[in-house]
Parts: sequence; structure tokens; C-alpha cells
Amino acid sequence: MQRYIGIMSGTSMDGVDSVIVETDGHNITLLHSDFYPMDMELKEILLSVCTGQPTNLQIIGELDHRLGHLFADAVLQLLKKANVSATSITAIGNHGQTVFHSPDSQYPFTMQLGDANIISAKTGITTVADFRRKDMAFGGQGAPLVPAFHQTVFNHRSDSNCVVLNIGGIANISVLQKDQASLGYDTGPGNMLMDAWVHKHLDKPYDDNAEFALSGISHEKLLQQLMQHDYFQRTAPKSTGRELFNLAWLEQQLQVIEEPISAEDVQATLAEFTAQTISDQVALYQQGNAPELLVCGGGAKNPLLMKRLAELLPQWCVATTSERGVDLDYMEAMAFAWLAHQTMNRLPGNLPEVTGASQLTSLGAIYPAPEKY
Repeated sequence: MQRYIGIMSGTSMDGVDSVIVETDGHNITLLHSDFYPMDMELKEILLSVCTGQPTNLQIIGELDHRLGHLFADAVLQLLKKANVSATSITAIGNHGQTVFHSPDSQYPFTMQLGDANIISAKTGITTVADFRRKDMAFGGQGAPLVPAFHQTVFNHRSDSNCVVLNIGGIANISVLQKDQASLGYDTGPGNMLMDAWVHKHLDKPYDDNAEFALSGISHEKLLQQLMQHDYFQRTAPKSTGRELFNLAWLEQQLQVIEEPISAEDVQATLAEFTAQTISDQVALYQQGNAPELLVCGGGAKNPLLMKRLAELLPQWCVATTSERGVDLDYMEAMAFAWLAHQTMNRLPGNLPEVTGASQLTSLGAIYPAPEKY
């Protein structure tokens, strides 16, 4: 068993999740975890880039540099709190901060920032980064990558299907089936639109305990308008991000409605939008007498979302991954620690049936720990 660190900054951009795990590739144990907040000024710049605001190479380069230091500092804080030596860590798996994801364009690409040279130099630990582009080089979407980890950690043997749902900024599912290939894709927005709307109206980073949404009523006409987005008609493999679903897009949809809708009703509608777009996809995989939906990510703490998922999927047992032994807050950070293990051991980290890649492949680039000269 070797120790790896995983660091994840997702589409919500609230900060950096970090973990220390012990793994042999088949078994994984979470030893320590931590959260390192992101400076609001940095977040605002990132959001402007992600939503297509004018930018330039100077800004992109500076963001890459600043995020490298952010991720390195998150690792150093984790090591200090855990009282763990850097020399005991085999490698860091760094997802990086996604600023644009365009797998379906004429020239497909995805861009994650956070200079891994800085992380390696500052922490003294070999760092694995840039996980998504190797999958895309083989014709895949470069996402989602976490289903391969879900398949490993949950080792599904039941005759009933299990779907692992991560609700971060974007929501994605992994479909685990006995004796069949796993499936997975992004279902659409998770917390992203809800977070943007509550930040605009209440200047809060997220809707704590869904209080804002619970004060409103879902607006059926707006809901149906949102559901018309062509992303929901596309077949898998598919993936998405802020380049499609963002505050500017939401405000365009509100203009189409041409009638006043209160801010709290919009928030309630966005929660319902997330719940319905998820449940529509999960329902496709109902099989067996006891299908399970295991939820992780920030959305698992949203009582309204969890209530609606249970109501929309009455035949399913809806629970959190924490109830099955995997911390709901740190699932994705653990996944990138595991992916680092796969890369360091030249083992595949993608599932072609999930991403659409033409073959299994080891993912990412390795930035060695600095030598002592």
C-alpha cells in the first residue's frame, strides 16, 4: 500500500478539497482530509474566464501560476494538519481548475489550470496532473473520469443497479451494473446555477440548507424553458460545464418567459431543474428489486435536492456515499489520488465506454519531485 494525495477544485470554485489516502489500486482508505478556501478575488477572475468574458494570455498565465501556489498551499496545510511527512507520499494527483471544456468542437480541447511544476517544487512531492487530455487524444470526452474510481471502490456485485451521483457544480452519474461495463456522464447542472443565483441576490456562496429555495415555489413555465436545452437530448458519452450553463444563460431564459418571477421562485425552480434532469437519467437504469442511488458532493447536503430525488425516484434507495463508507465531501479528491496511483504504475485510468475514447490509457503527465543536487 502506498500513500497518495488527491486535490480537487471543482466547478463550484469554493475552494480546494485535499485528501491523503492509502491504496494499492484495488483498495483505498481515506487517512486525512482538509479544505482550503479560495480567495474571492481569484474566484471572480476565474468565473469571468469560464463564462467567456474577454481575456488574454497574460491573464491565463497568471491564473495558472496563482492556482499552482493555491494547490501547493492546500497540500502543505493538509500535511501540517495531518502531521504527515512529504517524503511518505508517493505522488499528488492534481485535477486542476477547469476553465473551459469543449470536447465537441471542431478542435476538441479541455483546459485545467494550476501549474504542476509549482506544486512539485513547493511541496517536494512528485505531482501528476493534466489527466483529461490523454483521454481526449484517443477521441474521448476527457470526462467524466470518476466512474473508473467508483467502479473500483464500490466493487458492485448486486443484481440491482447502483448509480453513484456526484452533485458538484455539474452533476454526473456512474452506473454500476453486475457483469456489465460501467457507464457514466454529466447529467447537467448540479449546484452551479443555484450558487450563481443566490450569490447574485443574497451575496452568499451557496443556498445553505436550501433556505432560499424553500422560501419559493418552482415556476413551471421557467422549468420547462430550462429543460429545452439541447444538452438533455444528446446521447452519452457527453460532458458539460460553465461554458453551457451559467448565469448569463439563465438570465437569457428568464427574458424568454416575459413575466416577472421572484428571486426565491427562480431559486426553487433551479433546484427542481437539477433534481429533474438528474432523476430523468437515473430512472433509465432502474434494474433489480433494490436499485441504489448513492449521492456525494456538495449537493448531497441540500435537503431539498435529496428530498426531491427520493420523491422522483420512489423505487430507488436514495442515500449518501458516506452511508456506504466513502466520505461524500471527498469522493472526487480521493478519485484523483487513485488516478495518480494508476498513472504512477502505468495502469489505465479511463473507461472508454464512459468517455468515448478508443482505448484504455494511463492518464496525466508526471512532474517529478525536485532532485537534490
